Amino acid sequence: MVSRVIPVQSFDLVLFGATGDLARRKILPSLFHRFQLGQFSDQSRIIGASRSDMDVDSFRQQVAEAVWQFGQKNEVNDKDVAAFIKLLDYVAIDAKGERGWDELAKHMRPDVVRAFYLSVAPSLFGDIATRLRGTGIATDDSRIVVEKPFGHDLESAQALNKALRANFEESQIYRIDHYLGKETVQNLMALRFANSLFEPLWNSSHIDHVQITVAESIGVEGRGEYYDRSGAMRDMVQNHLMQLLCLTAMEPPGNFTPDAVRNEKVKVIEALEPVENSDIARGQYRDQNGQGSYRDHAGNPDSQTESFIAMKVQVANWRWAGTPFYLRTGKCLRERASEIAVFFRDPPHNIFQGSDPAKGNVLVIRLQPDEGITLHTTIKDPGPGGMRLTQAALDMTFADSLPQDERPQDAYERLIMDVIRGNQTLFMRGDEVEAAWAWADPIIAGWDNGRNVPLPYDVGSSGPEDSLRLLHRDERSWRSIGK
Repeated sequence: MVSRVIPVQSFDLVLFGATGDLARRKILPSLFHRFQLGQFSDQSRIIGASRSDMDVDSFRQQVAEAVWQFGQKNEVNDKDVAAFIKLLDYVAIDAKGERGWDELAKHMRPDVVRAFYLSVAPSLFGDIATRLRGTGIATDDSRIVVEKPFGHDLESAQALNKALRANFEESQIYRIDHYLGKETVQNLMALRFANSLFEPLWNSSHIDHVQITVAESIGVEGRGEYYDRSGAMRDMVQNHLMQLLCLTAMEPPGNFTPDAVRNEKVKVIEALEPVENSDIARGQYRDQNGQGSYRDHAGNPDSQTESFIAMKVQVANWRWAGTPFYLRTGKCLRERASEIAVFFRDPPHNIFQGSDPAKGNVLVIRLQPDEGITLHTTIKDPGPGGMRLTQAALDMTFADSLPQDERPQDAYERLIMDVIRGNQTLFMRGDEVEAAWAWADPIIAGWDNGRNVPLPYDVGSSGPEDSLRLLHRDERSWRSIGK
């Protein structure tokens, strides 16, 4: 398996919030790696924009330090960093005021792709979009990229969409969810729609249930105040897990175009049944060995915000009727692991008398940390003495399949280059975001009356006991986190 680097058009990318944490950790190192591989030329430019007063040289030095700190250690070198930072410029700008906009306009070139990446608080989306359009910096074919959180509920998401659409067409708006840029997530679509093996079985007649897990081993230290206003439901389920659910459950699109794919994803969200409180388990990690509890890290001793959530979700359509999707995500769990596990039904009859019955196959799509795909199958246990059955795994781990000098590109690398190409397939559409909030809002509202309070769970565990009972009552069990 060899990745191909396809060059993109020359561009001017304006990065608002260029001195922020996300820019330093992800966006700028990702751009460096794409430059290093020759995906864009030295005619392209990256213009940092933020409130900080600094000159171009200071910004370039800051970016160089970020690349050395957060780039791939075996790939960063002095020569490439020196060449990359020559593409950088900087403008100190006031998103809500007049400062910097005239200077930014002077930096923009005609006849190249113009892209504006808003790595800033959502409260600034509307102001920046209005300024870009009002000053003429944004043209009719410019692209604007916005990060999550995209709203706090349906009403705020609609307000953000309205502010963006007042200045940009929907075809110019790129709502980024980095999970969609992961190699394995896209391989899920290839697995389903490019092979005749799986899609005929991809329905409730053959699939017993699906588990989607996004587990994190760290807590909310350093972002507790923000997290306490959102919780796992808003921070992860409404966006990341929802996207994974959509790609797993969607119908085959007529073709692989942005709107064809996103139309099918919206249909999945609109088919989701309301979730009862009895089908939800919420939790908060508690203090162990003086490391601090969720409430300590959030700075709120009375917090009722969940750091863990698990739920049983039903998709009410012909393909999935009777096949539940179990979603879970949480902080301070046993390991950092994200996966989609598709459990096929057991064989209807055991022909091997005297042996344990064959178990249904499980297809596991691993998103992190070891990206890959594993199919668990039932085989004969080697050796004499009759027919005994055991499980074996057919494994494809990307790190093992790629040449030593290749690696799967970071999600941000792929998504930013897709912005330059003008390809919206892996970005959320406005109606998709609003449909997800329309489903999530009633669930969250059901907790305001004091029902379904978060239960404590141990750091390094799989979450509260209620999440285990959620599956046990259906005579199922969770896959072990990190298994």
